[in-house]
Amino acid sequence: MRRLLMVGRTRYTLPLDASLARKFDALSEELDVRVLAGTRRGSRGTDPRFRLYPPVAPGKLDGVTFWALFPFRVARELRSHRPEIVLSQGGQETALVLAGRALARSRAKVVMDVHGDPGAATRLYGSPWRRALAPLGDAMTRLAIRRVDAVRTISGYTTGLVRDHGVEPAAVFPAYMDLAPFLATPPASPPASPTALFIGVLERYKAVDVLAEAWRIASARVPSARLRIVGRGTMTKTAEELAEQFPGRVEWVPYLPAAEVAAALDDATLLVLPSRSEGLGRVVIEAFCRGRAVVGSRVGGIPDVVTDGQTGLLVEPGDPTALADALVRALSEPELAARLGAAARDAVGPWLASPEEYARRVRALVDDVLGEPAEQS
Repeated sequence: MRRLLMVGRTRYTLPLDASLARKFDALSEELDVRVLAGTRRGSRGTDPRFRLYPPVAPGKLDGVTFWALFPFRVARELRSHRPEIVLSQGGQETALVLAGRALARSRAKVVMDVHGDPGAATRLYGSPWRRALAPLGDAMTRLAIRRVDAVRTISGYTTGLVRDHGVEPAAVFPAYMDLAPFLATPPASPPASPTALFIGVLERYKAVDVLAEAWRIASARVPSARLRIVGRGTMTKTAEELAEQFPGRVEWVPYLPAAEVAAALDDATLLVLPSRSEGLGRVVIEAFCRGRAVVGSRVGGIPDVVTDGQTGLLVEPGDPTALADALVRALSEPELAARLGAAARDAVGPWLASPEEYARRVRALVDDVLGEPAEQS
């Protein structure tokens, strides 16, 4: 069985939740998988497939420490696990993986997994000081794309990003999405009270500040409308202030598990996603599963999923007035929201894949990069 090392900044908690367990169990049927990543505080479980590193205190040093040690940790896994191939998400991460491969003098192939604009990590996420690192991040991404053995993308948008560098992806298929909680029951009827729902990390790339400004415009035009914001991040204060300004009409919730996200979608008229950057937008697929239209920005991979006027309404990113107009239209016209939502549910089929199907796609990518398929053991 071929050996695969998956690396990244993701923080896992062991034992894995049911969704991730299905993913990695399916992958383990196809490949000998090892994962190098981070872990959350309080994680006490074990899993021989995972090499996880705890966060460093104080928190401001955690990211710097993780990335400074990352090439050396990759090198150690390359020496001990001896994978034939490494799957790394993101440009900066992949550049460091290549450094680790050089340190280990390994012949493992490296595949860069592109889930979105690599430049967003330094420009639109986290604290403002990250933006000073943007030129370095861009250089690392260019180096990675030139030096890797293959690239995998998840959508038409991310494929276009890679082609801009003169590279053709070896495979194009969506990231793993456990949609079972969103397909367990038929979609519910839209709520009587017009409600917009935002779900995502509260970072600049999700444009929660644009949403806040748009809501101040839209709320006066649809006095019965409500907004629910689910998420946390460096822009949490923006959500808190909006909830304080509109008591009873704006609610902020830091986190919801998947089953409750499905219920939150059922309690909403539409999903709003005003992102400045977006690789694909898993929450869009989840909304489609629950028969909910999407009001979003015409950016990144969102137009790969949402068809303007058919399954949602799209506006230019960073334009609160246009976003407010779209929200008012969808929230004040129940028939329109219902029609868009029904079409969204009908359009979700191409994005559905079981854990086993996802694992087979990863296995096919590995076989394609390495050459002839290995014998199953």
